[in-house]
Amino acid sequence: MKIYHNPRCSKSRQSLQLLEEAKQDIEVVKYLDTPPTKEELEDILKKLGMKPSEIIRKGEAIYKENYKGKDLTEEEWIDVLLEHPKLIERPIIVHGDKAVIGRPPEKVKELF
Repeated sequence: MKIYHNPRCSKSRQSLQLLEEAKQDIEVVKYLDTPPTKEELEDILKKLGMKPSEIIRKGEAIYKENYKGKDLTEEEWIDVLLEHPKLIERPIIVHGDKAVIGRPPEKVKELF
């Protein structure tokens, strides 16, 4: 399993803890330090079954100041997420061909 993790986020820490307690083999990716490539992000979205616009953190200042109210294409949202990985909803847990957003953290159990 791979978790796109932000250690400063309580939901991300709780999701990681659930994975550890379930004795899962985990690869932790601190996505703010090592952002996904475009190909990785597109693969994650496919596994989530979501569009780029659906994983935007709309409460972030970057979003409110630069993108709120703008009508962007999904391709443009991918570019925004690549430029500002802080806007990617977290945590994202990937296992095989499936992925979930750990909100609430118990959603990770869907992958066991």
